[in-house]
Amino acid sequence: MNTTDLTQRPPRSPRTRLGGFAILPRMLDKGRATIAGTPGEYNYACPLDERFLNFAGIDPEALKEQLAEGKGDGEILAWILENSKTKPDEIQIKTWSDYVAQRVPYDIESRGFFNEMQSKIAPLREDIVTWFDMLDLDDYVTFGGKA
Repeated sequence: MNTTDLTQRPPRSPRTRLGGFAILPRMLDKGRATIAGTPGEYNYACPLDERFLNFAGIDPEALKEQLAEGKGDGEILAWILENSKTKPDEIQIKTWSDYVAQRVPYDIESRGFFNEMQSKIAPLREDIVTWFDMLDLDDYVTFGGKA
């Protein structure tokens, strides 16, 4: 399976972790797809990715350069840990990842967007509560799944 062609499949779930970091594997998929010219509708260094980049203290362009060298997930993780400006420890990474996994729309504009999106793709689902729930559902439906 070609993990760089996001016109054929979605990136990994934001829940998937690498080195304890939520969002990171998804962002790596989007970065590789961007480099390959097959990002589909996904954007590297989008606001979700920026949450990771800010927490880890990593420059998105420097990370993309590492991806362009063809490095695997383990090599990228080692590079991130070595080059992080914030140097989060294991407990900080877990706490942050658990927090972002449970984020919900908190202001009126975000709730409106979230509710509109859900009403379009899964109006009968009551279990879609967090942003990660919505991203997973949207990826699933986008690639042919039924909500």
